Amino acid sequence: MAGNIADWFGQHLARPEAVLYRQHIGDGWRDVTVGELTTRVARWQAAFRRDGLAEGDRVALCGRNGLEWVAIDLAALALGLVVVPLYVDDNPENVAWCVGNAEARLLIVENRRLASGLARLASAERITLPPLVVLRSDDTGDTAATTVEAFLPAEHPPVEIRTLPPSALATICYTSGTSGRPKGVMLTHGNIIADVVACRGTGMARPDDTFLSVLPLSHMFERTGGYYLPLSLGAKVVFARGVMQLADDLGTQRPTIMFAVPRIFERFRARLAQAVAGSRLKSWLFDQCVARGYRFAQGTASPLDRVLVPLLRAKVAAPVLARLGGRLRLAVVGGAALDPEISRTFIGLGLTMLQGYGMTEAAPVISVNREGDNVPESVGPPLPGVEVRISDAGELLVRGGNVMPGYWRNEEATRAALADGWLRTGDLAELRDGRIFLRGRAKDIIVLSNGEKLPPQDVEHAIMQDPVFEQVMLVGEGRPFVVLLAVSQETDEKALLRRANDQLKSFPRWIRVRRVIPTRDAWNVDNGLLTPTMKLKRPIVVSHFKDRIDAAYASTAD
Repeated sequence: MAGNIADWFGQHLARPEAVLYRQHIGDGWRDVTVGELTTRVARWQAAFRRDGLAEGDRVALCGRNGLEWVAIDLAALALGLVVVPLYVDDNPENVAWCVGNAEARLLIVENRRLASGLARLASAERITLPPLVVLRSDDTGDTAATTVEAFLPAEHPPVEIRTLPPSALATICYTSGTSGRPKGVMLTHGNIIADVVACRGTGMARPDDTFLSVLPLSHMFERTGGYYLPLSLGAKVVFARGVMQLADDLGTQRPTIMFAVPRIFERFRARLAQAVAGSRLKSWLFDQCVARGYRFAQGTASPLDRVLVPLLRAKVAAPVLARLGGRLRLAVVGGAALDPEISRTFIGLGLTMLQGYGMTEAAPVISVNREGDNVPESVGPPLPGVEVRISDAGELLVRGGNVMPGYWRNEEATRAALADGWLRTGDLAELRDGRIFLRGRAKDIIVLSNGEKLPPQDVEHAIMQDPVFEQVMLVGEGRPFVVLLAVSQETDEKALLRRANDQLKSFPRWIRVRRVIPTRDAWNVDNGLLTPTMKLKRPIVVSHFKDRIDAAYASTAD
């Protein structure tokens, strides 16, 4: 097992002509060889040494996915530096806070716009920022930050990869901060290596795979699954240009595997539903393909299924999967709850979709379903070498080599999260047949005034199946009934109330929405209602709508 994450890069140095990455540069796509990457890594290392950075020093990186992100990360890790990844779409205030909390010696940002925002903030708030380096200087900005080419020396010694103990700190990843200041998760080289090795042990990825990198590398799900895992295998990674170009990138780059959040496939499934909605025949054929294909994939096919599935997949599924490039064999979905119906749809069409589960504090993957043993309602069995159990309060506890040593300079939070070697996930769960079934976040459970307990995510997920709802959140803690906050272009509250409850018929009768508070204004990072990882800041949303929530409850005598 490697002792330094960068050893996985070192194993490719003897093949400088090999291609590990592909990126859209200028007007087209271009392969990047190991030799080119090696030169870039060596130049960054020379710059780090010139500026006196020593083992354990922090380098903050706020950039978009691409060759430069990988080169900086590898250069730093190989020298024993600690990488602090930050979200390029986050606001300057949060970026500055994380940089200051980590006491970073260097801050590398994507563009002059972000650098300018940070410089203005530092001036107004009298904050001292570390030296700034800008990766892209082809945009506007009034900052005097150093450009990357001015920062990197032309002359450089060969790449150095130091031998490090497994306990050496590799990265500080800041949590989303849904209810307060972010916490810096400390992950060691040993933590991340253990998680990658365990992921490899599932057999999900192969050296001949082509990964499409879609999620930001500042998210440990993408960093471990879409970067370190393929690097360890020697598999190729294509950096997608962005969500807006995702359909084109899937079609032209034809990946075989991708790590994604559920929203990507929820949108694609919604477009499929719209495409067949106007024709009874098309809708019937689609439903037949999904139902029979799912039974076929799960090994429960009838003799008629086995006859019809190849025909249905050729007629119905092939054109659909062609829009995903035609070669996609595996989608690993995590980061949020995945509706089992979404999973069953794509499995039925012939695409293996595996739901997994994890958290940054576990580097991050804890469990994942397996090909040939896939239960969409669950998040699968634990990874090899990862132990799980359920506490008396129903909380999922995790132990293994992938679990963090603690939070950066936050002993109180560390003590709360780690008890007797077990990581408290904060998620309610059940264990059945060795698989984990999630039941919601413990801290998000809504307790009504009559004592009924409601896991809001399950209900919100059901309501979101109606496309009229763009974003939703339930409130009702200590109240007699549930109120729904909804982002929708439909403003008729009675219509929204009816449509929301139409999606809740399978829930107990007491779980019904009694009032809807509609808004057309989306909840996003800019207005402070979402984290950079698109998680709801529930307390902030409640505070934002406090007057309307109070009015909704005051309007009834219930």
